[in-house]
Amino acid sequence: MKLVTAIIRPVALDEVEAALSAAGVHGMTVTEVRGRGRQKGHTELYRGSEFAVDMHTKAKVEVVVADTAVDAVVAALVAAARSGDGDVGRVGDGKVWVTRVEQVVRVRTGEQGADAV
Repeated sequence: MKLVTAIIRPVALDEVEAALSAAGVHGMTVTEVRGRGRQKGHTELYRGSEFAVDMHTKAKVEVVVADTAVDAVVAALVAAARSGDGDVGRVGDGKVWVTRVEQVVRVRTGEQGADAV
C-alpha cells in the first residue's frame, strides 16, 4: 500500500476530487495548509499599508491506495491539479509524492491491510 500526498491550489480541489473518484478512490483526507515554494511571495495593500505575503494557502490531499493503483491515481491527480492548457502548468500548481505504508487498520471493523483501504 502507498500513501499518495499532494499539495495543490485550493481552486483545483473539486477537479482533483472528481478525478480521484473516477480513478476508484473513495476516501481522502484534505487539509488546509500554508507554505511556499517556487511560487514565491507577493505584496498586497491592506487599509493603505503594504505588506508581503510569502506563505500561500494550499490544500493537502492524502489517499491510501493499493500498490497497483498508484500510477493511475498519481496521473489522475496531476492532470486534474495542473493549471493552464497543455503539458505544462504554472508555478504554484503543487507537488505529489508517494510514501510506503506499513500497515492500515480500519477502526470500526478491525480489518487490516488491503481490506482496510
